[in-house]
Amino acid sequence: MSGIVNAVQDAAKKLLTENKVDVVIGFAEGSQPLRSTPAFIRKPEEAEKLTWNCTCENNLANYLRKKEQKIGVVVKGCDSRSIVALMKENQINRDNLYIIGVPCSGMIDRKQVADLFEGKEIIAAECKEDSLVLKGHDFEKTVNIADVLHRSCAACTHKNPVIYDEMVTEAVTEQKEDFADIEAFEAKPIAERRAYLAQELSKCIRCYACRNACPMCYCEQCFVDCSTPEWVGKSASDIQDNMLFQAVRVFHGAGRCTDCGACERACPMGIDLRILTRKLVKDAKELFDAEAGVNMEDKPALSTFESDDPQPFLVKE
Repeated sequence: MSGIVNAVQDAAKKLLTENKVDVVIGFAEGSQPLRSTPAFIRKPEEAEKLTWNCTCENNLANYLRKKEQKIGVVVKGCDSRSIVALMKENQINRDNLYIIGVPCSGMIDRKQVADLFEGKEIIAAECKEDSLVLKGHDFEKTVNIADVLHRSCAACTHKNPVIYDEMVTEAVTEQKEDFADIEAFEAKPIAERRAYLAQELSKCIRCYACRNACPMCYCEQCFVDCSTPEWVGKSASDIQDNMLFQAVRVFHGAGRCTDCGACERACPMGIDLRILTRKLVKDAKELFDAEAGVNMEDKPALSTFESDDPQPFLVKE
């Protein structure tokens, strides 16, 4: 892990020293255990603040839209896919971007880690190659990172960046796609699926953290913020409004969502949001053979059409 950290720091320092970029966006240690935070490095001597470990979960593509300055950015596979998707939507100028790629073995889920200790306070944590050393006031325990990966990382099929200007280490092995979780959900009766979604979305407090964490949610005015007309009530006590908000949010991401899990990580209520986003990822692939952000050549699934698309009502006879 220290080799990757040194390589990221060296890359950032070189870019800033040679004035190839104005800022490098990466990760720094957070103020709490198991936390890292997005870092904006503008001087070569500040590059040593950058780090890389199993807590670098934020999708840094969120900080790149409509920027005029030259930016270096440290990216995982999911970040890079979001960057490609945003470039296709003219939200990022590739000429202003230098991409430092880091193959990713997955980020941890802090909720899973916390569950292991039943409320005990973790006062220190250290990510090693495949393990996580956790310390409290009266305990020390080592857990396998693979056992506490976030669901989006456990299912990730693009661990290596799909676009980069330099890679700081060797690529990692990719895994095959597996939608068994969504297929199990699809197999349930409609009433059961509806009841499950209602139960999950009854927890929603409409804080919009899921929307704000998503690099693909960038409308200048979101429909939920409108007051004339008021498409959605402002109170989170109405489950139907919660379902409307999430349905529209997810449909906006159809064919664009890279399944990075940022929305679910940001949710303070622990709502199973990926049952919706991942369902749309599966549908986009099955209906349109579309996978968001894997290359610059594929056309956006819902921004283009062909005469043999599975929507015969769109074809004028």
